[in-house]
Order: sequence, then structure tokens, then C-alpha cells
Amino acid sequence: MQASKNKITKNAEPFYRLSVPKQKTSTEIINEARNALRTLRTQRPFTPAEDQRKLFGSGSSRAPQNRPPSVFSLHASSFDLAESRPVSGVRLSPLDHKPILVTFAKDEDTSISLPKPPADAAEVRKVSSARARLLRRTSQGNFLSAKMIPPDQSEEKLDSEEPAMMNNLCRSNNNCVAEQRSYTPFNVESRQLLHNEHISRSEREDFLKGTEGKFLFQLRRERSVNSDGRFADEEQQFPSDEMKKPDTSSSWPRSTGWKRRVTGLEDETRINESEEEEIFWHVKILPILHELEKEDNIENLCLACTKLYQALNEGNMLGKRFKRRSVLLKTLYKLVDVDSDPLCLKLAKIILAMKVDGKNLLSVCKLAFKICRNEKNDYIIQNDRLLDCLLEVLRTEDLQKNNEALLYCMGALKFMSGNAVLLNEMANKGAVEMFLQLMKQINNIKENDIHFSDLGHLLVQLTASLRNLADLPPARRQLLCNGAVSELCVALEQRMNDKDVCTYIVRIFSKLSSYNDFCGALADCSRCYILFLALLNKHQKQQDLVIRIIFILGNLTEKNNQAREQFFKEKGSVNTLISLFQTYRDLDLNAQKWYHERGGEGKHPKHPSEAEDVLIKLIRVLANLSIHPSVGAALAAAYRVVELLVTVLEYKSVDDCEELVISAATTINNLSYYEVKSSAVQDKKLHIAEMLLKLLMSNSMDGVVEAVRVFGNLSRYHEICDFIILKKIHKFMIALLDAKNQDVCFSACGVLLNLTVDKNKRAFLMEEGGIGKLVDCLQDFGPADWQLACLICKTLWNYSEDIKSAASCFGEDADTLLVLLTSLLDEELVLDYSLDRDSRDYHKLYWEREFKPVAEKLLDRIQSHHSFLPTVTTTPF
Repeated sequence: MQASKNKITKNAEPFYRLSVPKQKTSTEIINEARNALRTLRTQRPFTPAEDQRKLFGSGSSRAPQNRPPSVFSLHASSFDLAESRPVSGVRLSPLDHKPILVTFAKDEDTSISLPKPPADAAEVRKVSSARARLLRRTSQGNFLSAKMIPPDQSEEKLDSEEPAMMNNLCRSNNNCVAEQRSYTPFNVESRQLLHNEHISRSEREDFLKGTEGKFLFQLRRERSVNSDGRFADEEQQFPSDEMKKPDTSSSWPRSTGWKRRVTGLEDETRINESEEEEIFWHVKILPILHELEKEDNIENLCLACTKLYQALNEGNMLGKRFKRRSVLLKTLYKLVDVDSDPLCLKLAKIILAMKVDGKNLLSVCKLAFKICRNEKNDYIIQNDRLLDCLLEVLRTEDLQKNNEALLYCMGALKFMSGNAVLLNEMANKGAVEMFLQLMKQINNIKENDIHFSDLGHLLVQLTASLRNLADLPPARRQLLCNGAVSELCVALEQRMNDKDVCTYIVRIFSKLSSYNDFCGALADCSRCYILFLALLNKHQKQQDLVIRIIFILGNLTEKNNQAREQFFKEKGSVNTLISLFQTYRDLDLNAQKWYHERGGEGKHPKHPSEAEDVLIKLIRVLANLSIHPSVGAALAAAYRVVELLVTVLEYKSVDDCEELVISAATTINNLSYYEVKSSAVQDKKLHIAEMLLKLLMSNSMDGVVEAVRVFGNLSRYHEICDFIILKKIHKFMIALLDAKNQDVCFSACGVLLNLTVDKNKRAFLMEEGGIGKLVDCLQDFGPADWQLACLICKTLWNYSEDIKSAASCFGEDADTLLVLLTSLLDEELVLDYSLDRDSRDYHKLYWEREFKPVAEKLLDRIQSHHSFLPTVTTTPF
């Protein structure tokens, strides 16, 4: 056999294996052709928490005069009392024709007629005495005093204000019932009569028993009889100002007012509900409102507000349709002037539940914002349901009509998302889906719309909240399932000029791209690469934005070969990376120069500087891209890329920034794998070797190992082998075999393997005790690492090419090597059958494909040149 055929060199394959974080299948191992190439991992950029809660952080690109304020004054006068009146839920347009009114038939026809419009303006002013009293008190600002007088003063108060009403109240309840019976249509007469008789008797009995009965009796009579002796509703509502009261000439009863246009059970239900609401208002609500007006103690006011909310909820009075809504809201608005966050929290909750709109919605959202702005209030917010109210505002309010109110509502939610408890509650209540729906609405507003700019402020709050939610696994699943990637990309494209929005969206991607499922979804969005490159070119010197985009690109290219190719093929991708590399290298050089000019005063920063951090993550992208065969070959031929990597090794030491230096060395190693004609690595190989020598002599073990790995690839060239011998680097490699670390031994053995290709350089292995160290490594790591065992056998095979005898070639280690190889080739002995099937197949594949062929040839050579063959015994490992 010719010597050339007997030589086993490293020229045809990479010298070291890829570190495998998990066991691979047999197919994956067989197809692992790039085990000399490694991806890089790094930490996600750190985002410090804001010192204060504001709409826009301290790093906002918005000028103070061009953004809504985070601090403002808020008083009762901030609310609009005119907006507090109850609404029907539908705005009615004026009628173009006169309604045809049906008169009540004498034969008790069951037809229901509508009230006639008043004949003149004077008729319009004829409202019930109770209504007049309510309006008068409201306008005077003491709208509760008459309603909430003590029972023992009620008769006196009524007598002084309304003598006509007092006269009517002096009539017996039975007469009232009889009168109502005469006006009630046939279809509701029976039910209405029984209802009235029941209440009359109970109220009369209560009146005899005590003050509560007296109050109810007064209430019932006040509601049922007006100054003309007819039944009237104190709070009748009409669709227009022209229909405030029925025609006085008509004997239309109260129980069949303009609202009751249908007959049967629906009509009766409405009558009963109206009466029940009136009674509930006076018995349950008014006493609490009176307490709110009179009470000065904050704690008691908060308790009263809690009771009020519960009572309103019990009486189904939350929302817009409650008739006494204006009276209630005016009381609450006055309490806003009380300087107490716990009280304002209670008020905001009730006001929001009453479904206010317009100016009042804006003011109450500002009130909620003001409460949430103080981090100390997080605990009391957790124990209330303000979150539900704010989420309901987002879900129901019109985006363009109430964009400023939604801004402060979303700002309050953003503050809540900074609290872990509230954040989890937010995710559990479907906030992610609501936020994405709102984002979709905002994305539908185009740049030429007048609301586009203002909605950018809202989008900042929304994306900041999503960023916080991205920390939670349930929220991440919701983001993925609800198509967050596409909506965020649309927002990113539309708001390219808004640095604040871009920063928050990039922060979201930075977090989510650390997870495989989301990273895959982002990689599938083909436009994301164009958007990221556009942002890098536009905001090149915005470090906080650049570093996160680079980090995202590093995540995308770490595990996805298609992503590597797609990004590389985007126009200007490599030039953009080169430009960024040069910009931040220059910033780092200037900072380092300034530090040394000051004599190195003060400690060097432990963590990477901002410029160093960008360089670390940018180099990581280059290292990950180089895994792809065609992309790696192209980068190896890119002189500017290789030159910038080498400059890092030139001006930066491990003591300055270990991660940066090691990242540069790893990327150079990846590029050195590709043997292309125009390889810039090959052209600069001696200069690179000089820089690696500095790293090899450092105190960083990780730096040493990385330098050895690069020498492993570069030692394929004769010039580098000569450099290694000249600089006595081979002695260092032999010494590393004692490291008792299989990765270190593997890297060092790769260099020794390439050195033994040259006949003139084989003797050093015996002189420096290398044979014995190799045999020790084979014994220590062989059964657990068949790739390393294979590499050791290849090195010994090359070394023993001109063997005369085993003793002269391997010295005292010949017998040990013979026994060892025999044992390692015994399948039953070395393959652990106690392992699970996958693990056993994993080891068996490397043993059969890599170790066994070389070991058998080496054993055969030793046996054929051994003068005395001892009895071979095998021992288990």
C-alpha cells in the first residue's frame, strides 16, 4: 500500500464536530456535513424599566409640544353635565310629517293612541309639579336636598313648596285607585288595578308603622297624581321637544304614555319595570347619594361608592338607559374634586359603567390614567374591577370619534401591564385579542387621514402593552393564533417614520423571536426582511432600535436555512450589515481611545458597551448566515466582511470584551471552512494566525478553544503549519490534551492531525510526549465520544505511516494502545445496551461509520509490526 493512500488527513472534512444540544436521529447524523460550522447565541438586549409611568418614555422621539400630556389637572368642571342625560340608545331624526293620532273610544276600544303635540308654547311649559320641582333643584345645584329630606319633614317641605301637590296627597289612596281604574284601557285594567291596590295597602300599612312607610307612601302618591288630579309620570321622556306632554284635552292615562305603544304582556312589563325602578331609586339609591353629599370621611365615601355600585348593578341601572342617570352622575362628578386616589378609583369605575361618552368619557379615562400612573395604587386596582371597565371601553367605543379617550384608556392599561398580577389578569380576560383588533382598526387608517397622526400616540401605548404581555406563555399563544405577526408588520410599514412605534414593535419581535414557533411564523412573513433592512438604513444610529433588529435577524438565521438564504438575497442586505459594522466599530474605537487617553481611570465596564453589544449581535448574524453553503462561500470571498472581523481581533482584547472577540473568531472559523478561489480568509491567513496567537495566550479558556478551532481549519495550509512549528504552537496543542475536557482535546487533536500530514513534522509528536497523551485521551473519552476517538486514531495513523516496529514507533505505549483498540472494537463491550434505543443507535452509528474503519486499520498495522503478541484481555469501560 502506497504511503499516499495510507495517509488520513483532515483536508476532506472539518476537524471538529458541532456541539449537539439534543440527540439527533441517524439520518441527521449521516447528513451532518457542516459540523465545522457553528451558530452563535447571545443574550436578548436589556430594556431598563422607566423610572416614572408616563404616556411616552424618557427616550421618546416625540417633542413635548407634539404629544399629549401625561400630567394634567382634573376637576368636576372637566365633566360636562349636559351630556349626562339618559338616552334611548337611538338618535331620532325629526319627522317630516305630522303623526296621525288615534283618540280613545268611548266603548273602551283597546286601541292605543299617541299623545297630541301641544297646541302652543305655553302648553309645552305645562309639566308635572314633580318634574318642575326636579328641574328647579337641578338648576340650583342642590338637586338631592328635596328628594332626600328626612321623613318627619316631608309633609312640611311639600306643603311649603307645592300646595297643590299637598292637596292631592291628602286624597285617599282608594280614590286614586278608583280614578286610575276609570282611565285604564281594558287590556291592562285588571293587572294594573291589582298592582296598585297591592302597593296602596302595603304603603298605607308601612305608613302607619313608621317613617319608611311614610316615605314610600309619599313617593307613590307623588308619582301617581299631578296637580290637576290626573296620573302622571314624573320622569316622562319624549323623542323631541315638541312632545313633552300629552294634550290636556285628552283623558290619556299615565300608565299608557307615549312609550307604551303596544299592548299585552310587553306593555304591562314596562309599566311594572318603571314603577319598580322608581321605588328602587328612592329606597336604595337616593339614601346613598345623600350620604355621598354629606360625608367627609374618605373611607366612608369609598364604602358608600362600593354600596352604590352594588345597588346600581342589583337594580339593573348601569348603562345609558337609566332615567335618573343625570342626577347620579352629577353627584359623582362633584366628588372628583376630593383629592383621594382610592375614592377616584371607585368613581371612575361607576362612571365608566354608566357608559358616558364625549367629553365625559375623555375625562373619566384621564381619571383612570391618573390613578394607574401611581405605581402605589396597583394594589387597590387589583382588588377592584377597573380593568374590566377599561377593556369594555376599548371593545365598544368608536376609534375615530373617541381617539383621545382611548389614548388615556390604553395608557392606563399600559401602566397596569407593568404589574405581574394585573398582567396575568389582562391576559386571562382576552386583552391580547382586543389589542390586536384595535391595531387592525388603526392599520386601516391611511396616512392621508386626519386622524393618522393622533392614532400614532395610541399605537405607542398599545404596542408597549403587547410588549409586556409577550412575557406570558398564554399571551404568546394568543398572539400567534390571532395573526399578530402580519398586523405588527403592517403597523411597522405604515409607521416607519415613527421611531417610538417602531421601537416597541421591534421589542415585541425581539422577545417573541426567541421562541421557535413564533420565530418560524416571522420567518414565513417574507416582507419582514425588507422592513428590517429599511429600518436599519433609516435609523442606523439609533442603537436601541438597531440592536434589537440585529438580534431578531440573528434568531431568524440561527436555525432556519431558508431564512439565511432569503435574507442574503434581499437587495443591499450584506452592504447594510457592512455599513452598520463599520459605524459601530468606529464608535467602539473612539470610546476605547477616549478611555486610554484618560489613563484607564475607573473600572472598565463589565458588561459590553452599547457599541460592543451591537457588534456582538451583528457578528452573530454573519456567523449564522455562513452556515448556508452558498451564502458562506460568498461571505468568505467578501473582503470587507473578513477585514472588519480581523480588525476586531486587532484592536480588542479578551479582557476588554470577551464575547465580542470570541464571536469574531468563531465567524472567521466558519468562513475559513470554505475553500474558494477568491477566499479573503485564505489571503489573510497569516495575519489571522498572528491575531489568534494573542488569543491563544489569553487567560480565557473559551478564547483559547476558539483560537485552536480556527488553527484547526487554517492548518490545512502549509504556511500555517510552518507558522505553528515556528511559534511552537504545537507544544501548546499537546499540552491541551491534558485538559481532561473532550471539546478542548478534540480541537487540539484536529491541529495535530493536520501537522502529521507532513512527514517532516511527525517527530515532534514523540518528542513532546504526544503519543502517551493521545492514548490517554482515547482511554478517557473513547467510549463516550466516538468522533474524538476517530480523530485520535487518524492522527496515530498518519504518524505511523513509516512504521518499522510498533515498539520504536509508539514506544512504551504500544502494548497499551493494542489492548485499548481491541477493547474499543468489541461491539458488545463498548455499546451500552442499557441505554434507550435512540441513544444506543446514536452511539452505534458514530462507532460504525467513523471509528471502526480507522481503528481496525490502525490495529492491523500495529499487530503486523509487533514483535511479540501478548495474550489480549479486554476490560469493560
